[in-house]
Amino acid sequence: MDREIPAEVKKQKMLKRLLRLAVTGTAATAALLILSRVLGNDLHENELFIRKVDRGPIEISVSASGKLMPLQEEIIVTPINTRILEVYKNPGDSVDEGDPLLKLELASVETEYRQKLDEREMMKSKLEQARVRLNGTISELEMQRRVKSMQAKQLYTDLQDERYLDSIGAGTPDKIRRAELNYEETKLELQLLEQKIENEHKNARAELRVQELELGILDKTLEEKARLLKDARILSPRKATLTFINRQIGSQVPQGTQVAVVSDLTRLKVDCEIGDQHREKLSVGAKAVIKTGDTELRGTVVTVTPSVTNGIVYFTVVPDEADHPGLRSGLSVDIHVLYGLRQNVLRIPNGTFFKYGPGLYDLWIVREGRAEKREVSLGESSYEYVEITDGLNEGDRVILSDMERYKDKQTLKIRKN
Repeated sequence: MDREIPAEVKKQKMLKRLLRLAVTGTAATAALLILSRVLGNDLHENELFIRKVDRGPIEISVSASGKLMPLQEEIIVTPINTRILEVYKNPGDSVDEGDPLLKLELASVETEYRQKLDEREMMKSKLEQARVRLNGTISELEMQRRVKSMQAKQLYTDLQDERYLDSIGAGTPDKIRRAELNYEETKLELQLLEQKIENEHKNARAELRVQELELGILDKTLEEKARLLKDARILSPRKATLTFINRQIGSQVPQGTQVAVVSDLTRLKVDCEIGDQHREKLSVGAKAVIKTGDTELRGTVVTVTPSVTNGIVYFTVVPDEADHPGLRSGLSVDIHVLYGLRQNVLRIPNGTFFKYGPGLYDLWIVREGRAEKREVSLGESSYEYVEITDGLNEGDRVILSDMERYKDKQTLKIRKN
């Protein structure tokens, strides 16, 4: 026999059924509203990025990518084939000028340097000996010349005496001829001696010059060895931050290997790259805008590489405030290089819609609760604005949001809220 269900239980079941129906209805209504907003023609104005067309200047620019790097950075390389014995610093350490960074094995270079010093002393001694020897030879010849000169003078006096005696009848022609012969012979010997002295001077100068040149070459070699020894004692060249150091103690490092890098992280530059189709828009001295997050700084192009590598041109921008606190080494930034200026042009703010440079674009114009798609001709651009060359008037309200999903639509309804 069936039992009768109490009225209170029936009432509770009815309330639960009504509650389920209400929840299901609310969810269905919400889903329909969402679906209508996604697939339908209605948009809410407060969800759109809308701006007015106005007039003003445009600083024409081309965009590039860049990375902040130290403005002053010095790469330290080993000047010789050696190995690392000790490391005194770690990456990130602050260093002062002259601080030792690491120690290299220098025994072979030091030995060679000392050998060259000994060789130089020997060469200096040989040069001094040559000077003494050559000066002695020339001094001896000079003494012989003086003696021969005195003999010639005496023979000339004897000749004059014989001629006098002959004039008074006390001499003979034979004595005069003998005196003349002796005098002429001595005079020739004197001339030969003087020529020999001159030749000895020339030979001495040449011999000493050769030895002096050899000594000079050795001095340059010693200077180079001394420089190698100095450079091989790896010291910080300036007050900076150590950004890299080879810490592999005992490892072999060939000549020219990078062993440390010191950087001034208080002043930065931007190493930039751009497609080679924009090469003609770059020039040294051009102004640029550097953007990273909310930070926007002006700068100047200081270098442009003359060559193209894999379709890329590299250039460098130095910020006017190279020590700005918003800049961090290694940070990627956007670069806008300015290369022209247009005054009093129709413009709209730049955005993601401007993808392909100057040309025709489909833009949405908002008017009286509706958005209408219109073909608009856009011209040059800056990082802030795009020039309008045809299709829009001053005061027109343009949707700058991404409208790709509505590319098949021609009009849309715009709701205020």
